[in-house]
Amino acid sequence: MNPFYHKAAGAPADPRISAKDSGETHRYLRKLCLLPVCGMLLSMWFCILFFCTRSGYHRPLLSMGLALSFLALGWTLFLLWLLEERLSAFTSDLCRTIDRMTEGGTCPDAGSDKETLKSRINCRLLRLYQIMQTQKHAAEKEHQKLQQLITDISHQVKTPVSNLMLVTDTLLTRPGSAEEQTVFLKGLKNQTDKLHFLFQALLKTSQLETGAIQLQKSDTSLYATIAQALSGILCQADHKHLSVTVNCPEELCLPHDRTWTSEALFNLLDNAVKYTPEGGSIRVSAELWEMYAKIDITDTGIGIPESSHAAIFRRFYREHEVHNIPGVGIGLYLTRKIVTLQGGYVIVASALGEGSTFSVFLPRHF
Repeated sequence: MNPFYHKAAGAPADPRISAKDSGETHRYLRKLCLLPVCGMLLSMWFCILFFCTRSGYHRPLLSMGLALSFLALGWTLFLLWLLEERLSAFTSDLCRTIDRMTEGGTCPDAGSDKETLKSRINCRLLRLYQIMQTQKHAAEKEHQKLQQLITDISHQVKTPVSNLMLVTDTLLTRPGSAEEQTVFLKGLKNQTDKLHFLFQALLKTSQLETGAIQLQKSDTSLYATIAQALSGILCQADHKHLSVTVNCPEELCLPHDRTWTSEALFNLLDNAVKYTPEGGSIRVSAELWEMYAKIDITDTGIGIPESSHAAIFRRFYREHEVHNIPGVGIGLYLTRKIVTLQGGYVIVASALGEGSTFSVFLPRHF
């Protein structure tokens, strides 16, 4: 039985080298080396006996053969002992290195620059260790992202759920007039709408991130895509008396996914309506560049401080100054994800109190 696999199947294996493992390794190497030694001695004696029977010098040849056999046996045993010690030291060092790697210890030594077997093995172990560490850090990062996502979702859900419980308890415990009940029911609807929007946004984000939905690009009219996005905010814009203007050539076509691109543009337009005071304006313009089509959405809203330009694209990020405005902080994250999956990018130019311009760049070619 191979000494490296001496434990029974299913038994807990100790990855560290023990005295028993080392002893069995020595015995295995001895058995392996004794086979060629015995074969060599038998061949030598066969040759000696063969020449003795052919010549008349039986006794001198036998004596010489015996002496040579003992000398050969002695040197062979010495070489085998030396080989066994070298192999044992090599395997023990290799196992200790692997033990340190699996236990998250120090990085294995890359060895010398000489082209030896040990150096080549050490180089491969070092590469394996680096891959293991990279995968470990990636797993830790994913775990942290998952924990942060759970925390963010819990934070977003906590407020509407608490409001729903408060309103339902009030309706059940305190009788009121029809007008009061209508007010409470409108509050219930607002909170359920917020939860529905949050879950829908999370579902869309999950589908895009996991690849459950693949964006299908086709040569489509950009004007029709912008019109589809605008249809979702015109009612709110009219309610706030906002002026909405569009400057986009009707014949402008480029490869993009119409459904998801209109979703991305709608998120930008929806934010523009939310954060622009009554009587303000929103302007949408599109123009062709050499490699991209540029879509600008400009508003006269409250603006974004320059220090937050990168943070606003994070999931669930919202400025403290706008917490009183409805929203969950996932629209910009979803917009950038949709545009990036199509090979484009999004930038923002804004200053506090001076409005904002979000620019979407989409490739002109497949």
